[in-house]
Amino acid sequence: MTDSPHREWNSDVYHRLSAPQVSWGKKVLSRLRLRGDELVLDAGCGTGRLTADLLESLPRGRVIAMDLSENMLRSASEHLARYGCQVRLVACDLLQLPFEGAFDGIVSTAAFHWVLDHERLFANLHRALVPGAWLEAQCGGGPNLERLRERANALGATRPFNHFFAGFREPWLFQDAAGVAECLRRAGFVDVETSIEPAMTILDSAKEYTEFVRNIILQLHLENLPSERLRAEFMAVLQEQAAADDPPFSLDYWRLNLRGRVPE
Repeated sequence: MTDSPHREWNSDVYHRLSAPQVSWGKKVLSRLRLRGDELVLDAGCGTGRLTADLLESLPRGRVIAMDLSENMLRSASEHLARYGCQVRLVACDLLQLPFEGAFDGIVSTAAFHWVLDHERLFANLHRALVPGAWLEAQCGGGPNLERLRERANALGATRPFNHFFAGFREPWLFQDAAGVAECLRRAGFVDVETSIEPAMTILDSAKEYTEFVRNIILQLHLENLPSERLRAEFMAVLQEQAAADDPPFSLDYWRLNLRGRVPE
């Protein structure tokens, strides 16, 4: 059993649309201070776009690139083929990590908010690190996507959608900076630093907004609807609402930054 929402992604679409996630992830990677020979876990590697940047900073090191989605890993395998044995792809749930005392560091972007049990998540990550190793990560936090979430939840409570959303709960956990800091300390991390920052994202058109929201944000919501007609109707309402926003087709993303270290 797992407390992570099980899902598969359209990895080709994600690879094409994930420019915002990649831009945020590049800022996370820029904070790393690497020797170049470390063994690093990329926890939630997606299609490998950021894994490639990480590998470029590890000319003598290696990366274990891990994701729960088989589709993501297939795309990552193609994207990272040129790195050969420097990278190994692993299909694994973050709540079922098999590693103990293995890594010099863990990096993760846009993944931890999909894990609903942060206590267990950070305990697993701490156990996977060697003494003195580090964690550098970012995920959604605080009021992340609050406007879209309120609209989707309200729409899901109306006919003809309400029947299909009975018992549905959001598939994310968006912690605040203080809450995640306490989680990290309880897991055994020291030198903990956390912060939250706005990351407003504006999409270019109604078409791009609909494709992005369907494939990147509300995929699990839409899986509750049994027909393409209902899914299209659901998205049409959200698209109309977003068109009236100022600016139109904007998404109120918030990013939660977190770092910590395992004691020597």
